[in-house]
Amino acid sequence: QVQLVESGGGLVQAGGSLRLSCVSFGSTFSSNAMGWYRQAPGKQRELVAHISSGGRINYANYADSVKGRFTISRDNAKNTVYLQMNSLKPEDTAVYYCNAASGGYTYWGQGTQVTVSS
Repeated sequence: QVQLVESGGGLVQAGGSLRLSCVSFGSTFSSNAMGWYRQAPGKQRELVAHISSGGRINYANYADSVKGRFTISRDNAKNTVYLQMNSLKPEDTAVYYCNAASGGYTYWGQGTQVTVSS
């Protein structure tokens, strides 16, 4: 069983920055691939960024809409994955969810609201 707890959301003006954090409990964090998803009102949940598990090199990939603005990273010593969001736009407004893939299962956090004002 994996429990994910997100934090760091809030209200920011367009062009601003936020950093989201997600702490993982209950598994070997370094073995889990981790991701950030978001869901805006009336829209489907979509992948924002994903980072691979383990190894000396972590591979990350991003949605086209956030490339060059968002950075996903992980600190295995702290069981935490981060999403640094820069140059935020109003269209980035959504609930952001942390995701973990572990032992063939997928786990979700409770979500954190990010609101970008124009």
